[in-house]
Amino acid sequence: MVVMCGRHILYCLAGSGISLGFLWRILDGKQYASTSWTTNSVPSIKWDSNWDRRESTNLEKSPQKRDSGEVNQYNEQQEKAKPKASRHLILIQHGQSTTVSKDCDPKLTQLGREQANITGKRLKDLNFPYTRIVQSSMQRALETSQLIHVHIPGVKVETCCLLQEGAPIPPEPPIDHWRPKPENFYQDGARIEAAFRKYFHRALPNQESDTYDILVCHANVIRYFLCRALQFPPEAWLRFTLHNCSITWIVIRPTGRVIAYSIGDIGHINSDKMTSS
Repeated sequence: MVVMCGRHILYCLAGSGISLGFLWRILDGKQYASTSWTTNSVPSIKWDSNWDRRESTNLEKSPQKRDSGEVNQYNEQQEKAKPKASRHLILIQHGQSTTVSKDCDPKLTQLGREQANITGKRLKDLNFPYTRIVQSSMQRALETSQLIHVHIPGVKVETCCLLQEGAPIPPEPPIDHWRPKPENFYQDGARIEAAFRKYFHRALPNQESDTYDILVCHANVIRYFLCRALQFPPEAWLRFTLHNCSITWIVIRPTGRVIAYSIGDIGHINSDKMTSS
């Protein structure tokens, strides 16, 4: 049964197999979504649509009691201030590396080089219009990036020290075998959060087409980014693991909505070559 009430449509479903997602997509061609029209539930955590502080809220309020020309000019300015394209962030964990120690910057193992080479082939096969590769300045990420770049040679490469591995925030629950010093969290956390704010945001209004950035970095960094982008508790970053040279694909829509297309995808690497940090 369908009940009309102004612009709102309440769908009363009893024992049907109709998709709720299908029903809301037919509302004026828009994806009108609300929990209240189904169960009257209240979400435990509401989505912050202005999480990147880039909503077009800096315009003056709509002119009132003015002529139509001023109103039209306002509407044009409002439209120009809205992003139109999406930003795709493809996060690659580096390949298997030698043992981490305080005295050296670990390098890729032979297996790690094979993993990076396979991942480069995978990115080539995906054939996205890649915008750039941003690599962590640590050796294992640099080597991984270089091997990937062989397969997509026309893509420009940048190096960013903000993407270095570290301890982003004390995990919950904690683990016994990994206990960084409090100062590590204090220093690394600020740096990794700065990296998140640098690379995770909706497109600028003047961006006409989608961009595809490849970020080659580290497991802790990627897991923290993922929690922050999806507005999960950031302390949850250690509740899942990532394999070496896995692909995590995040899309930021013009509205600020964030979608995880894949998390730690490792299907391009055979099981006998799969490793995790």
